[in-house]
Amino acid sequence: MARRAFLTRLAQLAALPFFAATGALQAQSARKLKILMKSAWGSDDPTKAAFPFSHALALAEAGHEVQIYLLGEAVVLMRKVVADAVTPVGWPTVGEFLNKLSTKHVQIYACGACSRARAVTESDLANYGAKFGSPPIFVSLVEWADHIITE
Repeated sequence: MARRAFLTRLAQLAALPFFAATGALQAQSARKLKILMKSAWGSDDPTKAAFPFSHALALAEAGHEVQIYLLGEAVVLMRKVVADAVTPVGWPTVGEFLNKLSTKHVQIYACGACSRARAVTESDLANYGAKFGSPPIFVSLVEWADHIITE
């Protein structure tokens, strides 16, 4: 009998940290976060290319403040013709995600040097309200963010 009481009490104590952690997670999830999404995946892998946009949309819809920084091959996704053609497995096109992100006012930056090297223009960026980025802008985004997600 004493052993059963001891084990019952032990189980109750062991559960306390779990419930405390759950409460902390709930409190944190209620807080509006600032999240930077960074990606270099381009049209050569449509599913990976779509991750930052689909995840940024979900985060924005959950009430968090999200900004996206694209570099390398990912900047070609700012061309509307490319975005509309890139279709990840089982999801809408990248263009559809970009249109929704634009209506949610999620700011997207495309690395300026990467964009120039791939002939991505300012008018390409204007389709989604995006801007050219630079190393100082990237640094300011890192300093601004509570969390950085690279995909």
